[in-house]
Order: sequence, then structure tokens, then C-alpha cells
Amino acid sequence: MNEESKTILLVEDNDDDVALTLRAFKRSHLMNPVAVVRDGVEALDFLFSRGAYEGRGTAPPTLVILDLKLPKLDGLGVLKAMRADSRTALLPTVILTSSKEEQDVIAGYSLGANSYVRKPVDFAEFLEAVKILGIYWLALNQVPPPQ
Repeated sequence: MNEESKTILLVEDNDDDVALTLRAFKRSHLMNPVAVVRDGVEALDFLFSRGAYEGRGTAPPTLVILDLKLPKLDGLGVLKAMRADSRTALLPTVILTSSKEEQDVIAGYSLGANSYVRKPVDFAEFLEAVKILGIYWLALNQVPPPQ
């Protein structure tokens, strides 16, 4: 898989968090394409090339960064649907959320999240956390072959 095809799917409804995440990737010199979707239904449409994304093709993103608190369908619902479909069952997925609820951590891992990261409140810490996530998942991690 070449660098250009290592697309990141960012599932986030908060405009400030989207901007911070994109800024952190840019500062880290991670130039991978980032597709941003704003709710859980749109995330599944993107992943399964349906609805507004019907002509997108079938290549899955290399990484999904998933918020839990989303409109229409929450992040746990997205994760459950992803893991139930062979096309996305092994897709690396990081939950990046403000939730500090222990039940959300347990549910995320139970549904197959690869990582659970709480969004730091501090600006500099948020940038650093996203930078580390990007470097690990895009430069170091070995992704499974397409199914």
C-alpha cells in the first residue's frame, strides 16, 4: 500500500476538534488524505460506499478515528456495524473521545476498538496525542490485507 492510499477517516462532529486534529497531522508532517464525516450514518455510508459516497470506490481507509458522541448513530453503533461486516471487520479503529465513562471504554474494546484515547483538554496535549496516534497507526502499524 503506497503512502497516497493511506487515507484516514475522521468521524467527528465537533468543528474545533476536526480543526485541531487536522492541524496536529499537518504539524507532524503526516500528509495522508483525511476524509471527515460528521455523524455515524455518514461514516457507514463512507465505509460501505453508499448514499452520497456511492461512487467513491471500495478502498477502505487505513485508519478510522472515531468519536463516541455522534449525531444519528453513536460511535459504538458505528463500531458494531463495522465489526459485523467482513469488509471492515479488521479495519484499525481508534476511539478518540472526551468520554471518561468506564462503561464506554469497556464497550469500545468489547466491540473491537484497537485503541481508546481520551481527548486531552489542553491544546498542546491534544496536538501531541493526535501526532502520536498518527505516527503509530500510519507509520509503524502493519495493517491487515484487504478482505
